[in-house]
Amino acid sequence: MSNPWTKKNPLMSMWLSAANRTMGAARGQATGAAKRQAGAMQAEAARQIVDFWSGKTTLSASRRKTRR
Repeated sequence: MSNPWTKKNPLMSMWLSAANRTMGAARGQATGAAKRQAGAMQAEAARQIVDFWSGKTTLSASRRKTRR
């Protein structure tokens, strides 16, 4: 008598293939988003460093003195 647990199941194979394809696409999207966010953070940090060392300091609108 053959073992039923060792037989191939085409439905399970198709389901796992679809799940693997979906997870691969989601992983690709997450990796791309993380890389874009890291690039933006590096650009902002570089801008802040240049602004600091060039003496370009700005006060936010709430800290500016206004005439009353």
